[in-house]
Amino acid sequence: MRNAFFCLFLLVFSLSAMASDDLRESIAADYEARLSQLFVHFHENPELPNFEFETSKRLAAEIRALGYEVTEGVGGTGMVAVLENGAGPTVMFRADMDGLPIREDSGLSYASTVTQVGADGMEYPVMHACGHDVHITALVGTARQMIDRRDEWSGTLVLIGQPAEERISGARGMMEDGLFERFPKPDYALAFHVSAGEPAGKVIVPQHVVASSSDSVDIIVHGVGTHGAAPHKGVDPVLVASQIVVSLQSIVSRTIGPLESGVITVGAIHGGSKHNIISDRVEMQLTVRSDNAEVREQLLDGIDRVAAGVALSLGVPEDLMPEVIRSPVETTPPTLNDPATAKRVLDAVTENMGEEYVHEQERQGMGAEDFAYFVQPETGVKGVYFSVGGTPEDELEDVPSHHSPFFKVSPEPSIKSGVEASVVAMLALFGE
Repeated sequence: MRNAFFCLFLLVFSLSAMASDDLRESIAADYEARLSQLFVHFHENPELPNFEFETSKRLAAEIRALGYEVTEGVGGTGMVAVLENGAGPTVMFRADMDGLPIREDSGLSYASTVTQVGADGMEYPVMHACGHDVHITALVGTARQMIDRRDEWSGTLVLIGQPAEERISGARGMMEDGLFERFPKPDYALAFHVSAGEPAGKVIVPQHVVASSSDSVDIIVHGVGTHGAAPHKGVDPVLVASQIVVSLQSIVSRTIGPLESGVITVGAIHGGSKHNIISDRVEMQLTVRSDNAEVREQLLDGIDRVAAGVALSLGVPEDLMPEVIRSPVETTPPTLNDPATAKRVLDAVTENMGEEYVHEQERQGMGAEDFAYFVQPETGVKGVYFSVGGTPEDELEDVPSHHSPFFKVSPEPSIKSGVEASVVAMLALFGE
């Protein structure tokens, strides 16, 4: 009996290994034949958030040619592809498409030289400085593998090309355009992000907190203008703004729990026009980050309180109180993986790709991600957002960061592992 069980174990293990080898070989062949060239095309032709017209068009054409039912123009430039394959769960896989207004200085032979006119009518250089070209290329590769393996799973697959992740608005835009009403609502949602700071090809699957909430906040500080040599005749908004900057940090240090995470960063201050003029207006731009809803509201409410309190203490008239404006567009809740589903994905990746492909990494900051809108508790969708390393280990010590003009990743291991991990995760979820 024991020998029979052992033989059965060896058979199952052997079949699993054979399936994994077959998948890896198929992905490698696809990369050589198609995906490598597709990645270069996307890298050379980035587009600004909400202006991903050609990117979305090309992505839709690639996936439609594989046999998916494709809809364009969802939430602006978003693309949705559906493949129904019998009874079973619905799994969604999302890739973001947009580039950044940065002039590329990576030194790559296929570096972007593209410029594009943005919503403000200004022309900007554009580059894929965050790896979204890896994501959409891997989306195409994953789409091909899943349709080639229709006999290995049953259910409905939904593929998403999402706009404007960099503006943390694209996912919400697709949801507001009826993503979960017009198309099959997923039971599970997956996405990954290439990480320049992690070893190329390694897979990181966080078990709970993935990314922080993010809110863009503007503060308009009003004052009473006067000559710089007679400050007593006015109210200096530069002084008020300066005190607000300092006082904002007391919100983090004194109003939220010491074991909670929170960040308030003043990214820009604009005010004044000449050495000897006290202006009547200063504009401030803030980003606010947290990992849970309660702390998020504490931080945002604290900004209102500090701005008003500092202004009153420095003599700003009550009819000239600072205006605190929370952006209705650049805002997203925290991204949280469903722990049970994340464990299923991690176990599947470990079993099928091998432990050597799995990497553990603690969070290094409070970056944000609007994938959160797809997996909010009220949606009932269980989400898993993972990372794939993008830099060879011997280059990790001095790697350019995301959003840098010098940003670059190694596309081959990133895309291959991204496709393999995505397919393995999907097959595990379809096999529930």
